[in-house]
Amino acid sequence: MSDTSEDTQVARVAVEQRFITEQELNTAREHRRAMSTNGRVRPLSDVLVDLGFLTRTQLTRLQGSSDESGNRPAQQIPGYQLQRKCGAGAMAVVYRAKQLSLDRTVAIKILPKRLSQNPEFVQRFYKEGRAAAKLSHNNIVQAIDVGEAGGFHYFVMEFVEGRTVYDELAGGKIYAEKEAIEIVRQVADALAHAHERGFIHRDVKPKNIMLTNERVAKLADMGLAREASDVESAMAEAGRAYGTPYYISPEQIRGELHIDHRADLYSLGATFYHMVTGKVPFEGPTPTVVMHKHLKEPLVPPDHLSVKLTAGCGALIEKLLAKKREDRYSTAAELLTDLELLKNDRPPKYAGQNIGGAAFESLTRGEALEDQPNAMQARAAATAASNQTLIMVLSIVAGAAILGCLILVAVLLSK
Repeated sequence: MSDTSEDTQVARVAVEQRFITEQELNTAREHRRAMSTNGRVRPLSDVLVDLGFLTRTQLTRLQGSSDESGNRPAQQIPGYQLQRKCGAGAMAVVYRAKQLSLDRTVAIKILPKRLSQNPEFVQRFYKEGRAAAKLSHNNIVQAIDVGEAGGFHYFVMEFVEGRTVYDELAGGKIYAEKEAIEIVRQVADALAHAHERGFIHRDVKPKNIMLTNERVAKLADMGLAREASDVESAMAEAGRAYGTPYYISPEQIRGELHIDHRADLYSLGATFYHMVTGKVPFEGPTPTVVMHKHLKEPLVPPDHLSVKLTAGCGALIEKLLAKKREDRYSTAAELLTDLELLKNDRPPKYAGQNIGGAAFESLTRGEALEDQPNAMQARAAATAASNQTLIMVLSIVAGAAILGCLILVAVLLSK
C-alpha cells in the first residue's frame, strides 16, 4: 500500500525535523494497513495524529508549505529544511528554512508551479537572484543560492527577523521625522551601492523595506531590478509601466526607454512621504487614476499634512518627488548629504532652495530644526510680511497723491 505524494511529503519532513521517529512512522503505516476496509485508506497524516505521534498543530505546521494556489515543493530543497511559510505574493511564496551545512536560518523564495511554465517569469526569477548576488551591503537582503528542485525554482536569501515598513504603516503608525530620516538614510545608502554597480531597483516601496528587531533597514526584492546598461531588456519593456502605482515614478509610468537611478529616488520619496504623513502622495479609485496624478497633479506638500514636519524635511521630500527627473537629486550621494544634514539639525544643501525665504534664512544661521516653525507657518509669516510691506507702499503712494491734489487745488484757488 503506497503513500500519496502528500503523505510522503509530510512523513519525510516530520522525520527530518524530528517530530516523529522512523519506527513511529512504520507503526502508523502498519496501523493504517490493518484498519483499511474495502480498499478505503485513511490519510497517513490523520493516523499519525490518531496514534498521538503528531499533534494537530504540528501537522498543520508540516502542511504549511502550500502556496496560495495549493502547490507545494514536491521535495525538500537539497541542503535545506523548510520550516514554515512566512509570506506570499503574486509572484512567489517565501518560506523560513534551515540551511543544514551552516546550521542557520534562511528565507527561500519559491516560484509557484503555475508560473514555472512561463519562461518570462522563470527568467525574471533567476535575474533577481543574479542581481542580488552582485550586491553586498548591510542594508540589502543578502543573496545565498538559486536553483531548481523537483520542478520548483527557488532563491535562497538572508532571513530577516522583524517587520516591514508597510506592516507598521498598515498598523496606523506615522513615523517621527528623525526615525523616518534614519530609515530612509539606510535605504538611500543601499541604493547608492546598487546604483554604483549599475543596478536600478525600480520597486522601492514600504513592503520592500524590512526592519530588523534592531531597526536596521534592509532593501528587499530585486524582482524588477535591471542593469542600467541592459538595452535589450529596456527595449523589450518600453511602453509598459513596471512598478507599484502608489510609489512609481512618472518616467516608469510612461514606459520610457531610458530609466535611470532617479526613478528609485522618486519611489523612495513617495515612501518617505507616506511614512511621515500617513498618506501616499496620490490616491485614487484605480491604479490608472493614481498614475495619472503622478504625471499631472501637483503634490500636496508633506508639511501641509504634518504640522510637526520641519521645513527642511518637507523640501527634501518635495525635491525627491519632482515630476521632472532633472529636478530631483542627481545621485543618491547628494540625497545622503542632505539627510545627514537634517539628521544633525542643519539645513539641507541641495533642497535648500525649496525652502521659503524666512525659514531658510533662520536655518542657515544654524538654529536647530526642531526650534523652527513648520513650513506652513514660515510661509504664512513670509506672506504676512510681504502684505504689510505692500500696504505700507500703497499708503505712501496714496498719501502722495492726496497731497498732490491739495497743492493743485490751492494753486487754482490762488488764481
